[in-house]
Amino acid sequence: MPLSPGTIEAILALMARANLAEADLQEQFVLGSGSGGQKINKTSSAVRLTHLPSGEAVKIQVSRSREENRWLARRALAERILSVRDGEKTRRQQEQEKIRRQKRRRSRRQKARMLDDKAHHADKKAARRWRAEE
Repeated sequence: MPLSPGTIEAILALMARANLAEADLQEQFVLGSGSGGQKINKTSSAVRLTHLPSGEAVKIQVSRSREENRWLARRALAERILSVRDGEKTRRQQEQEKIRRQKRRRSRRQKARMLDDKAHHADKKAARRWRAEE
């Protein structure tokens, strides 16, 4: 499925923010790899995009469409340059950090505080029950 004009405009805006000019990019189409059988391994639909001034490079093979991979490579390269230059975290990095925080084990202090809060809440509910029985 081709990218929408709005997505392409957003990628162009991101490239402008990262000061990426088309003249500074070297684009190569390389053989893909991974699942997909013979077709993916025979066609050069993966895109390797190199930003010549900084030396940053990305290789993208999200879809079988060469044109879609070209735009996605530009977005990935712009995000990488912004993250290196400004310290901005990409959306993918933010999602990975969020998942890592969610999976992290609680410290002893957090666990003790949580159990104390539960016990306090249970005591309040027990006191309500006791008053209702009177």
